[in-house]
Amino acid sequence: MTDTHHQIKAGLWALCQNYVQKRIDTARQAMEAAQEAANSESKSSAGDKYETGRAMAQLERDRHAQLLAEAVKIEQELMQLAIEKIYEKVQPGSVAVTNRGLFFISIGAGKITLDGVDYFAVSSASPIGSLLAGHKVGDAVTFNKMAYQIQEVF
Repeated sequence: MTDTHHQIKAGLWALCQNYVQKRIDTARQAMEAAQEAANSESKSSAGDKYETGRAMAQLERDRHAQLLAEAVKIEQELMQLAIEKIYEKVQPGSVAVTNRGLFFISIGAGKITLDGVDYFAVSSASPIGSLLAGHKVGDAVTFNKMAYQIQEVF
């Protein structure tokens, strides 16, 4: 793999890591805020209102805990990518250059821009990621009635 390819993959990986870290931080902060709201809900003369408020805050905390768990799982998937490896076929950790865009097979982070170039960070389980998986230079796949010609894999 050329140094340029390695730099691109390292840059894309770092952008994905930043994306995941923001999701983790946001979920953690929201979870803590919901927990504080549940803890600070004071008993009023209307006891049912107090219990309802605490239950709602607890549900909110649980929802954010679930989002945090999902973000941590995505982070673990990202950590398992071998971005320094040379790939001949599209698979997790590779970049697929097609006539319709550049795809970093990693996590579902969407459109990311590195050095003014747009890439799509997609999970190998996503529709386009699973369609591209296992293909090599010269292969074509059809997605949403559009042909994607694979021009380069690294």
